[in-house]
Amino acid sequence: MRIGDIKLKNSMRYIKILTLVVALCLFIASSAFAAVSLAYPQKAGLGEPFMVRVTSNKNLDSVSVKWLGVTVQPEIRKWKGKSVALVMFGTDVLADKAGKKELFINVVEDGKERKFSRKIRIFNKKYKVQRLTLPEKMVTPPKEELERIRKDRVEVKAAKETQSEKRMWFVPFLRPTKGAQSSPYGARRILNGKPKNPHRGLDFRGAKGTAIYAMEDGKVLLVKNHYYAGNSIYLDHGNGVVTMYFHLSQFDVKEGDMVERGQTIGRIGSTGRVTGPHLHMSVSVQGRLVDPRFVLEKNTDKLLGL
Repeated sequence: MRIGDIKLKNSMRYIKILTLVVALCLFIASSAFAAVSLAYPQKAGLGEPFMVRVTSNKNLDSVSVKWLGVTVQPEIRKWKGKSVALVMFGTDVLADKAGKKELFINVVEDGKERKFSRKIRIFNKKYKVQRLTLPEKMVTPPKEELERIRKDRVEVKAAKETQSEKRMWFVPFLRPTKGAQSSPYGARRILNGKPKNPHRGLDFRGAKGTAIYAMEDGKVLLVKNHYYAGNSIYLDHGNGVVTMYFHLSQFDVKEGDMVERGQTIGRIGSTGRVTGPHLHMSVSVQGRLVDPRFVLEKNTDKLLGL
């Protein structure tokens, strides 16, 4: 065989190899371009909220995400030509325990179903202990109030577990009043010497009559006087996120109203189980009460663990 023929064969072999490499690269690039992208934190503290984001360059027909037995179908939006679904989850310092928990994601993309599962490590946190002295009836309620308290709990459970389709919230949320923060989330409560449930909200100092603002756009779910929480307002912000405002002296909204972020919804008071005027604010995420500081202080990327 002549040297020229050998060179020609080697050249042809090189072209074939190069063609295969280019084709493989194009296939990988095409697959990456069409892939579903998932963002979520690897770990979160007990009581902390976090976010899960599903992104695709294709059309997302539907997305469902399951966490701790609760399935959510987040709203799908278009952003820079991509389909994006964002959902908030969390754990409750009273109801949940530390450990590895599984996240299940089901996606229908251009008619094709895809399933994913991921692990998130929930770790324990240290919370303060608070000792408070209150009227005895607010620690051990009289028998004639027990039926009322039972009805209160039914109403509260229904409000906390509300799932509406449209997401109206963005983080960070607006601070609900001007006063300084006082009792933190997670504090273990000792009331009149008796151990009680941990504090599952955030308290703000303020004089009676001080304005309270809606933390995000939303719909007024519940306006009621409850035995422990006093005058209370519950706002639905969509996709399982509900904010709660307790111990009010005055209501400035009614059930069914649509409110805007920053709108005055009520006034600080001292109704219900209190030691003085203040606002107790809680955030419910898929029915679990989470630490409000995280939605007040962190942006989307931080809640995604990015």
